[in-house]
Amino acid sequence: MTSSARAVHVRIEGRVQGVGYRLWTRRTAWQLGLSGWVRNRRDGSVEAVFQGPEADVAAMIKRCEAGPPDSAVAKVEVLAEGVGVFTGFEVRETV
Repeated sequence: MTSSARAVHVRIEGRVQGVGYRLWTRRTAWQLGLSGWVRNRRDGSVEAVFQGPEADVAAMIKRCEAGPPDSAVAKVEVLAEGVGVFTGFEVRETV
């Protein structure tokens, strides 16, 4: 990653499962040219890693606060910065 790149690990809480949140996240990340992954958690939250240019990662976090049309996001929390190096964007299995 270059100095203008950023990687974040986030958790999204609220009504974010059963509303297409993971597929929306993958599509939105691709549109922004980000790498990383997204998955559901058994506690009802969604977690994701976004990696790319700092401004695009910030834009993705902002979009996650709204989410797809049927979601109701209560909270987006950055858990960690500078996590991993990824190519592409994938939907992972629930943990």
